[in-house]
Amino acid sequence: MPILLPGIRTAIAIVAALLALSPPASAQQSFPAPIRPAAVPARPAGAPSLRAASCHNGASFEKFLSELKQRAIAEGVSQQAIAEASPYLTYNQGIVNRDRGQRVFGQLFTEFAGRMAANYRMQNGQAHIRTYAAAFARAEKEYGVPPAVIAAFWGLESDFGANMGNLQVLPSLVSLAYDCRRSERFQNETIAALKIIDRGDLSPSEMIGSWAGELGQTQFLPTHYFTYAVDYDGDGRRNLLRSGPDVIGSTANYIANGLKWRRGEPWLEEIRLPQNFPYAQADLTIQLPRSKWITLGVTYPDGRALPSDNLPASVLLPMGRMGPAFLAYPNFAAYTEWNNSLIYSTTAAYLATRIAGAPPMRRPAGPVAQLPFNEIKELQQLLVRAGFDVGKVDGVLGQQSRTAVKAMQIKYGLPADSWPTAELLARMRGIPRAQPAAAALPPMR
Repeated sequence: MPILLPGIRTAIAIVAALLALSPPASAQQSFPAPIRPAAVPARPAGAPSLRAASCHNGASFEKFLSELKQRAIAEGVSQQAIAEASPYLTYNQGIVNRDRGQRVFGQLFTEFAGRMAANYRMQNGQAHIRTYAAAFARAEKEYGVPPAVIAAFWGLESDFGANMGNLQVLPSLVSLAYDCRRSERFQNETIAALKIIDRGDLSPSEMIGSWAGELGQTQFLPTHYFTYAVDYDGDGRRNLLRSGPDVIGSTANYIANGLKWRRGEPWLEEIRLPQNFPYAQADLTIQLPRSKWITLGVTYPDGRALPSDNLPASVLLPMGRMGPAFLAYPNFAAYTEWNNSLIYSTTAAYLATRIAGAPPMRRPAGPVAQLPFNEIKELQQLLVRAGFDVGKVDGVLGQQSRTAVKAMQIKYGLPADSWPTAELLARMRGIPRAQPAAAALPPMR
């Protein structure tokens, strides 16, 4: 789930780190055939390459696995649980290749949300809330998380259990643990999976999920499963693959206690901005009370006034000033923690508002121009040359890139809505290499 690329997330790779989505359609098949290193033809099929062991002081997979099992025992996992899991703790180079070979494709928020927050998913969410009314009511009372918020994640991550993945999770976890890219993280995930087995929630053979190791109908990584899963149906197990009540209670527990949901507060509302709006203030890092946004001309889409109170909120423009506009409240941080892709998190929050009864968002008056992947990557390179830290130069418009874009828009006197344009790219192509980064305007108070 939230740490890396879960559920529906990898299925639809999108702008700004949709690296975190769950397995693509190809992942809903059997494991890819293990790949042998070409330089070592005698190596048995499925054996890890020598390069993969570099972060383990050259240790073989067998030695690494033995040490990982000892660490699990030291953390309280029983010998019996390890024995049950051992036939599944095998290396698969194909999983590592898939993890290293993920691609990202540009996609507009309205396109992604139009498909993923479509009417049928909204209606399914509402139907599930009716079907599991008692569990949703209990979860809201105990954790303060509204049913629509839980249902939206449930729908996006697995279409309410229809698409959880069909791969054995343990081989994926231990293969990614041996690989050096995120070894420590996946060692922890492997041990957490063993603890789930030891606790009696799932057997090793029941651990079927995504290639990246997520489990259940809201695609929990094992660490989250072990920490936040609750037994809501009273059968003595925490089964997030088969039990609707367990899914509801566990997801609410994670949102409330893992993502720090604020009881009784909104998360996202669509708004309308005036033509003279100061776009430099549209940023998730800038929070102003709703009373201040009123003085800047912000209203609801139909012209109704916002409540004149001190509830803090940020103006969110996922497609710049030409696209839809939202007020993102402190609870929106739970969505960006679940998945740090702005497109995914905004879509999940928007779907929750729709399930809760909000009308569809207004569509842009005309097409919103989007730079192609190669030009976003070029823009990132120019931003780095200008002195900005945009993280990885990968053609993905993440938060660091958006912040840098806004600073350069301010420098050139362009509307500072953080949306990269052909005009900005043309201006930046003339920047000398040593030019220092421009500073963004301070937030209004």
